[in-house]
Amino acid sequence: MAGPIGTTTHHAVGAGGSASYGKALSLLASLFFMWGFITVINGVLLPHLRSVFELDYTQTTLIESVWFIAYFFASIPSAKLIERVGYQRAIVIGLLIMAAGALGMTLAASLPSYGVTLVMLFIIASGITLLQVAANPYVTVIGPPETGSSRLNLVQAFNSLGTTLAPLFAGYLILGRSQSGTAEAGATLTQAQRYADAQSVILPYVLVAIVLVVLAVVIARFPLPSLGAATQRAAKADRHQHSLWKHRNLTLGIPTMIAYLLAEIGVANLFVNFVSQPEIAAITHEQASRYLALLWGGMMVGRFAGSLIMQKIAPERVLSVFAFGALVVVAVATFTTGPMAMWSLIAVGLFHSIMFPTIFTLAIRGLGPLTEEGSGLMIMAIAGGALVVVQGWLADRYGLQNSFFLTMACEVVVLAYALWGSKPTADLGTPQAE
Repeated sequence: MAGPIGTTTHHAVGAGGSASYGKALSLLASLFFMWGFITVINGVLLPHLRSVFELDYTQTTLIESVWFIAYFFASIPSAKLIERVGYQRAIVIGLLIMAAGALGMTLAASLPSYGVTLVMLFIIASGITLLQVAANPYVTVIGPPETGSSRLNLVQAFNSLGTTLAPLFAGYLILGRSQSGTAEAGATLTQAQRYADAQSVILPYVLVAIVLVVLAVVIARFPLPSLGAATQRAAKADRHQHSLWKHRNLTLGIPTMIAYLLAEIGVANLFVNFVSQPEIAAITHEQASRYLALLWGGMMVGRFAGSLIMQKIAPERVLSVFAFGALVVVAVATFTTGPMAMWSLIAVGLFHSIMFPTIFTLAIRGLGPLTEEGSGLMIMAIAGGALVVVQGWLADRYGLQNSFFLTMACEVVVLAYALWGSKPTADLGTPQAE
């Protein structure tokens, strides 16, 4: 195994060392692909589990809430682990944790057990959290700081490639091989049919576990370059002069990331149930999963485009345009029916595309030696996706379509951050910590 990032066995990457970090970015793109792929399997898994366990929307979205609660509990331990063993070994450990959780999902399907499913999804999400804490700041600071948003959007595009393919993979192997996936909306299954449906989860998660183990072996043997002093912690004596909370772009970036994740996860995880409704598209869950792939495909296209656009235009300006576009299409999906509502919700993927990487890089901009702690807080903010249970509660009480008023409110928060909240403290006349 190669030594951890930051040891003398690697070459530090400077601001101009694009040639030296190109191969590392290519390999890291595979990480972004895999955790995007695994995360979005949930979008197909949730309507499947809703049928298997006969859940209401609140109980269904609680599954996704448990997934994102892992980000809250695992973020700080992940940062501590990275500090102790280095970025590279931490990434390998994260992949192996994910593989263990994926194999555990086969146990949950064999029983079948709602409780064991929640535990195994928590384990997978904890592994992804470790990857997020390691890989996002690595990609952001490995090259020139002025192109950090562009670079993170580029690798996040491969994350979106994973999210685009996952619904097709899971739709075929899970929904396509189950009674609930091929039945008309509202069909009632017998207990025997529900038990048989639960078994359809086993094969896809075994395949995922194998890929994760192979990827862990490859990364363990790859000589990742060092970040040099870019993310080294400030000396203890010097840290008294620094405060994360003096950086308004970070302090406002945290609630903005929470709002964005609530919007993204709410749309993605309720999409299949939304478009399957008689007044929207009146299609089966398996058919709806194919349209879900288009939603995530829009995110992929948007991130590749955003990576290029941000080389010429300030990221906060691009974010404001995309946030306004998202607000418009969510409003259309909320107030209309039929194909118009379905295609409007699909279009949300395009406008959400650049939000996570752009909010992330704007929030840690100018943190200097506090970059590592700031990145950890931003990854912890991903736990905001756990609030999707609120949208499930709204859907149960006020209707699934009306629950997207919450999504509209989240888009307004992101728009406000782009226009005002993302400005670094120094730009407002208050000195930043150096």
